[in-house]
Amino acid sequence: MERIKQLASQFTGAHSARARLEAQSPDDVVITMAIRSPMCKAKKGGFKDTRSDELMTSMFKAAVANCKINPVLIQDICVGTVLPPRAPYEARAAALAAGIPDTTPLQTINRFCSSGLMAVTEISNQIRVGQIEIGLAIGVESMTVNSDRGLQFSEDIMAHPVAKDTAMPMGWTSENVAEEFNISREQMDELAALSFQRASKAQKEGIFKSEIVPLEAFQVDPSTGQRVKIIVSEDDGIRHGTTQASLSKIKSAFPQWGGGKTTGGNASQVTDGAAAVLLMSRRKAEELGLKILAKHVATSVAGLAPRIMGIGPSIAIPMVLERVGITKDDVDLFEINEAFASMYVYCVRELGLDINKVNVHGGAIALGHPLGATGARQIATGLNALAHKGGKVTIISSSLMLVHIPFTDPRDKHVHRIWYGCRCSLCTGIKVVGSSDKTMGQIRGNLHFVCTCDWNNLVKHF
Repeated sequence: MERIKQLASQFTGAHSARARLEAQSPDDVVITMAIRSPMCKAKKGGFKDTRSDELMTSMFKAAVANCKINPVLIQDICVGTVLPPRAPYEARAAALAAGIPDTTPLQTINRFCSSGLMAVTEISNQIRVGQIEIGLAIGVESMTVNSDRGLQFSEDIMAHPVAKDTAMPMGWTSENVAEEFNISREQMDELAALSFQRASKAQKEGIFKSEIVPLEAFQVDPSTGQRVKIIVSEDDGIRHGTTQASLSKIKSAFPQWGGGKTTGGNASQVTDGAAAVLLMSRRKAEELGLKILAKHVATSVAGLAPRIMGIGPSIAIPMVLERVGITKDDVDLFEINEAFASMYVYCVRELGLDINKVNVHGGAIALGHPLGATGARQIATGLNALAHKGGKVTIISSSLMLVHIPFTDPRDKHVHRIWYGCRCSLCTGIKVVGSSDKTMGQIRGNLHFVCTCDWNNLVKHF
């Protein structure tokens, strides 16, 4: 009898959480646009002759062109970027050059790989507390122009047993994960090959066209040395025809550490890219007649030892699931940032995930990882994946875990849902009971939602 009471209590709690999340309020924070640039190989790809401020300007221009509002209505902008030494100057100048009025303020944010997600969170929080009604989040990184040159710390820091690890290269952390958690080179190459194969299939089928906006860039004419304007419209880092066997032939990138299992084929690519997300209150979105893609619910962050920094999703995802009272089985799709295959393998294994639900259109190993842009890019990719797979719930994890919640929009009778995540934070999602008929334009059955945190990314389902 006691066990029955416990189960009944759990059911009631879950139902209550779903009902609370499903409820719509004029004060909800919603997303009305999520777009990304092509992801291009640093120093070799489509943006190699484009300055970082020019890449940022092009992303702002694309945001203005696709946001479906007068840019004068944007009340604040937050740009997530990691490597530019004068990021605030570049971002402000790029916004103005793209047509954002000088009355719109701007700030930059740097939380390493989760900077794009944190830009979304910052704007969302401002809307939530009533400081603004509309805000724009941008994630951008030109790793061609601004490479990561490492750090030099004081003697005090280097003498500290944990603090000193923050000065070590990311490849070292990948080898630590592989060694400490007994992850083989074969396992790493297997999932890396799967990333390339899925991204290759998605690109060939035109799936990415729903999330990519072509950007204006520059290219140096080899015959004249002059820079000419071009349009970049496709990801160029995807290696078609990649197999586990072909990856196994690549030499170790870090033979000096651990087992030397990390290679240029099973680690994320060094990449140039950008993405943009427009957020506002539900009240304002309805007033402007805009289509609502998702509702932002919450964002949570978490930390761990620098030496194994990439396994954060394995900590954050269970936290968020427990917090909202659902399990991994309630989630349709997962996006876990593929910074290194060692970390990717560990998270999938530790969480017991069905690989058929994880990174279904490939991840950073195939697409690339422009540090400040990846989190925002995942929003666009995650929304697109749910739309094509017919899913309802997704958790997207990069460097911190963020969640976007689905909702029912009574105006168009479509069901939308969202989620995101990263290695230092966490969020959750939704459990769905019922179905939506997009052909008939009707919602059938009972749709229940369960989510968790304070968000930072989203997904769309039509």
